[in-house]
Amino acid sequence: MTRAYLSLGCNLGDCRRTLAEAVRALDADSRNRVTRVSSLYLTEPVGGVDQPDFLNMALELETELPPEPLLQLCRAIENGLGGREGRRPTGPRTIDIDILLHGRTRMSSDGLQIPHPQMTGRAFVLEPLVEIAPDVVIPGNGKAKEALAVLDDRHRVERTGRLKELEQ
Repeated sequence: MTRAYLSLGCNLGDCRRTLAEAVRALDADSRNRVTRVSSLYLTEPVGGVDQPDFLNMALELETELPPEPLLQLCRAIENGLGGREGRRPTGPRTIDIDILLHGRTRMSSDGLQIPHPQMTGRAFVLEPLVEIAPDVVIPGNGKAKEALAVLDDRHRVERTGRLKELEQ
């Protein structure tokens, strides 16, 4: 099993429910086990598109899946929960699941880069990640908590509780 870290975000529809369903779907796959889930973070959108605030979170996953099949699973879950059609890169979304880290993998292909190329520049990604794995190493950047300590991102990121839907 490989330890992977994912970032999830939503700003359209019932985000708490959608995020909970995404976490459940990842855990329901027999090749995965969700081991840690961060708090929810209310975050200011990045990218200049006028849209509602996001709910963001991170999770730790033990997985048997290599990076590309894990990405395919994430895309299938996204499609099942509202789809990716018509999305703008920094626009609103029903659900977005990004692979941040996958073990010690460093890779770049047409549809996937690991570590995620923008993770160390975004507080809405690093704050939830540091909550659940402060000492995880981001290849080329040191520990997650160190990347957060030097981050210059002025977008609002506010912890706003946990996904109680997962505690059932």
